Amino acid sequence: MKKIIFFLTTLVVGCSTYKANNTSSENVLKSGAEQQDAVLYELQATPEVFVDRSNARMVSKRGVVPNNDIPSQNFNTEEYDSPDENTFISALTSPISVFGVDVDRASFTNIRRMLNNSQKPPTGAVRIEEMINYFNYNYEQPSGNTPVAMSAQVSDCPWNSGHKLMRIGLQAKKIDTDKLPVANLVFLIDVSGSMSDENKLPLLVRSFKVLVDGLRDKDRVSVVTYSGEANSVIEPTECNKEGKQKIMSYLENLRAYGYTNGNQGLQKAYEMAEKYLVKDGNNRVILATDGDFNIGPSSNSEMKQFVEIHRDKGIYLTVLGFGMGNYKDSKMQTLADYGNGNYAYIDNLSEAKKSLGTELWGTLYTVAKDVKVLADFNPAKVKAYRLIGYENRVMAAEDFRNDKKDAGDMGSGHSVTALYEIIPADSDEKIDNIQSEYIVPQNIKKSENWATLRFRYKNNGDTTALEKDFPVLKIAYTKTPDENFNLAATVAQFGLLLKDSKYKGDANYETLIKQAQSLKQDQNGYVDELRVLIRRASEL
Repeated sequence: MKKIIFFLTTLVVGCSTYKANNTSSENVLKSGAEQQDAVLYELQATPEVFVDRSNARMVSKRGVVPNNDIPSQNFNTEEYDSPDENTFISALTSPISVFGVDVDRASFTNIRRMLNNSQKPPTGAVRIEEMINYFNYNYEQPSGNTPVAMSAQVSDCPWNSGHKLMRIGLQAKKIDTDKLPVANLVFLIDVSGSMSDENKLPLLVRSFKVLVDGLRDKDRVSVVTYSGEANSVIEPTECNKEGKQKIMSYLENLRAYGYTNGNQGLQKAYEMAEKYLVKDGNNRVILATDGDFNIGPSSNSEMKQFVEIHRDKGIYLTVLGFGMGNYKDSKMQTLADYGNGNYAYIDNLSEAKKSLGTELWGTLYTVAKDVKVLADFNPAKVKAYRLIGYENRVMAAEDFRNDKKDAGDMGSGHSVTALYEIIPADSDEKIDNIQSEYIVPQNIKKSENWATLRFRYKNNGDTTALEKDFPVLKIAYTKTPDENFNLAATVAQFGLLLKDSKYKGDANYETLIKQAQSLKQDQNGYVDELRVLIRRASEL
């Protein structure tokens, strides 16, 4: 019997859901889906496996048998973008650097999953800005009506003694939960066959229960599921005690089966969000998936265009990733970036409690839209600079004040940290600096400032951005940087080693382990976990 079941599950990988067929010898089977149906029809009378026609999935007496579009365990089809690292740029010829903020944290938890499985992460999975921003930083809250505050510090670069490191911190205002507008949320849940693993749909259900538990009575939730097709299964339901019980009860009964028509699922979810749009409310689709869309339009460019249209209507997108083996990181990153949302990878229940519990409203409610940072470096102090990470967020200088250009959003209480590695102006180090024969650099203004920082943002509902300046004075440099600097620098160095970056300088795991040991403990244990992961990476 075990051999028959193994043969069956091998045959049905990548196949469709059950449809009744005539199994006579005259009937010609033309497709893999039809072949699956014939096999299921012949074997459905066995004591271990049968076909549940009403739900169009193969079911075992011990529960749902993984089937349909589940990839073979012998193959890894995970997909990651791998952009080139930012290079050093001359401050004499190109002193201005612009990037959009990024509050995504998926890279760190995905890397954690791999290291815990004794796997070295692929280069594309290592996004240093997301690793840095996974951690909490002790930045001051904004004052007055400004939703974002900025800070900066300069110190010596831990992995290159001849260089400096500039840490930029942005802190979004934390708003009392009771004062936040009504949330109109649409849960878009992937229930395709590839989601049957324990760290996919079962973990997803437990994670969403954490989210639902944190919602208020006035908030409302709709649920859309998709496999081969999308289904609206729960109309908007208020999150009072009775409503929460209804939502959780439904979640507990979800089962995985079928193909993955993610595009149709997105269409259905956005239709639901738009139909019940709350004016001046928090309208958001929350997509939970492994990202493996195998039928329907699913290219990154098609998805990008689709979510952009609805973003402009005030419906944002949060993406939650689950699972491994067929994980499509690049697709989910694209969806979140262009859907004005954020992207998290949930590898265990503790992470669900962090992202969807203690940090729930930072994930769900935006306080500052299209946040951009401009660094104008002083050539009298800086020979060259390099933005660490943010490769997918770098913008042209002229786009800084172009309010039609999309950038990252910051939620209630969110912080964003960025690092620039700096080659001081008095350094003898040579850089690639091709000078135009037509343009002669003007006299450099005498100033002791390292740089002038500017950031732009839009308040909710506004189409025009506001701008703030922040000079990085000479006194921003210190030989004894604060804990925010030390933590960010340690995580950045970890990322450089994981990527085997050509800019890693003298970085090595022996030094990094000692550096991590000197970090201050945090109450949630994230720094302790960082130390463990650094050691595991050093052993691979």
